[in-house]
Amino acid sequence: MLLNRGPCSKPRSCSAAQRDDSKIKKQDAPALRDLRLCKAGPIRNGHIGQRPPPINPERLKDFVEEDYLNGDVKTWEMKIVSRNEELLGDALSLVPQSSSRTSLSSHNKLIRFEDISAAAFKIQSGVQKTPCMYSRLSKLYGVDIYLKKEFLQYTGSVKERGVLYLLTSLPQDQQRKGVIVASDGNFSMAVAYHASELRIPVFVIMSTSTSPARVKMCREYGAMVISYGTTAKDSQMHARRLAQENGYLYLEEEDSAVYLSGLGTMGLEMYEQVPKLDAVIFPAGGHCGLLAGSAAALKHLNPRISVIGVESESFPVLQQSLKAGHPAEDQACNNHHFYGDVSGLCFGSNSLQLTGKLVDKVVAVSEEDVLISMLRLLEYERATVDAEGAIGLAALVAGKLPELKGKRVAIAICSGNVDLHLLQQCIARALTLESRVCRFSLVISDCPADISKLLEVLAREEARVLDIRQERTFVTSELFSVEVR
Repeated sequence: MLLNRGPCSKPRSCSAAQRDDSKIKKQDAPALRDLRLCKAGPIRNGHIGQRPPPINPERLKDFVEEDYLNGDVKTWEMKIVSRNEELLGDALSLVPQSSSRTSLSSHNKLIRFEDISAAAFKIQSGVQKTPCMYSRLSKLYGVDIYLKKEFLQYTGSVKERGVLYLLTSLPQDQQRKGVIVASDGNFSMAVAYHASELRIPVFVIMSTSTSPARVKMCREYGAMVISYGTTAKDSQMHARRLAQENGYLYLEEEDSAVYLSGLGTMGLEMYEQVPKLDAVIFPAGGHCGLLAGSAAALKHLNPRISVIGVESESFPVLQQSLKAGHPAEDQACNNHHFYGDVSGLCFGSNSLQLTGKLVDKVVAVSEEDVLISMLRLLEYERATVDAEGAIGLAALVAGKLPELKGKRVAIAICSGNVDLHLLQQCIARALTLESRVCRFSLVISDCPADISKLLEVLAREEARVLDIRQERTFVTSELFSVEVR
């Protein structure tokens, strides 16, 4: 028995293309056939918009039988709007060294505050300035808590900031060729959405074990989604091969100065929105780019602000890396489905160096603390978040930061993408951890009167019955008895 206790730009017109064709010899006509095609793109809010599929029909032979392509495969010419804003500093240069380059390399230079300011100016019209609001949880933990609700971004994640700045910083020729990403997390959804908004051809490679809901979202954002392989490594290898063969730029979460500067704009906003901050808490783990970039902004504005990172006890990769002085070896996380992006390992020496220099403290919390944090945010803030979004609050739930009592603290709630069935399991488990749901069994006589008496006892205790089962066949006591569970 279960009981519950307590409470861009536009494509060229066809007429223009015909005028250009008149200047070309007849033998060149097949080469320009694809440039005259016009095709509708992804569905957004029930309407069809424009999207350029980044693949030529002749290249379909590169894909395996299990690939699922979103829409017909055609190619047409488009124009990419150039950005006239100058980036501050040489640390943000993304000009490739050769035309055969298929991925971005990390820049081993620490970002500066000017880099973050330039990123904030450039992406201000493309991302939401999310609220940083005082929380009712403050009275519960004795801390003035301000929640930066970054899960209110269009794709539900802070990754949009770094992705948008990364994409707008690409050279025009690479924007025309397109980008490709292999991920089933927030990064892929951010790339899918913003690349489509910028009219950049985009592929997303996902493993066959990816949630159908995430696959659907990426397609609706405007990406060409390909299902390949049973693991993330299979998808990454396939994406790299396609990038090499077709000239796409392979994107991954790395610690380049551009990506970190985009993520650091959230720290800049938190400082502007909450005056007299004493401390700021960010998720850490294998994806510490947000922690490193925001720390660079906050420490420049006020070195007295304490910057704290929080990661999982089952995957303390950042603490191990800081202790060793270099990124730790890749470790297997037993609960990647729950922790998501936090359980990955993608930071490099740039992020690690920034973290070691600017972050004051890194703490680890248990899975139980994260589950209770998800429940607290749902009850007190009406916020549905995943483990990455709740892990910052978990440090206060676990009592790992007693020095913050009475202080003004901002917490980054940076992700809200959680599958519905996983959310149901997490909430049920959190209620059990708090003893608000309990289970018991007892043997009574098999008559309605005794069952009625049992329910009367539960009613006096103001307990709500969630489920009741009666077992008669396998009871080892008297014949005319029943086990109630």
